[in-house]
Amino acid sequence: MKEFTNITEILDFAIREEQAAVDFYLHLAAQSKNKKTQKVFEEYAEEEMRHKANLLSIKENGNFTLTDENVKDLKIAEYLVDVKPTANMSYQDALILAMKKEKAAFRMYTNLAEKAENPQVKSLFLNLAQEESKHKLAFEIEYDDYILKEN
Repeated sequence: MKEFTNITEILDFAIREEQAAVDFYLHLAAQSKNKKTQKVFEEYAEEEMRHKANLLSIKENGNFTLTDENVKDLKIAEYLVDVKPTANMSYQDALILAMKKEKAAFRMYTNLAEKAENPQVKSLFLNLAQEESKHKLAFEIEYDDYILKEN
């Protein structure tokens, strides 16, 4: 696990992670042949861009607000097999891939929070984990609404 020596390193790391998420969703959108799938991934890329902008603002201004929001977890992703991105990926597979990615991001930020000694840094990581949890929940709801209910 990466060791951080100051808040700037943490923010730079989180900013890179958010940019990686933007790139991931834009790549999935570009690969998608289905317009609905493409639009969903473009919207998530935009949301990740907003997260990155918020982190950049925190880095520049030095202040941030945290939420204590609890995000529900439907745990759908835990019961699905891993899928690989392909050009002709189904909407179902795209949702599974997105859920798994958000779950991994949540775990990463949670693990970093557990290792953080500074309470403010710990809170920042927990807040970032909550954001990833919200994304996973949104994909799980989408999966439940459009995949599970149709079958």
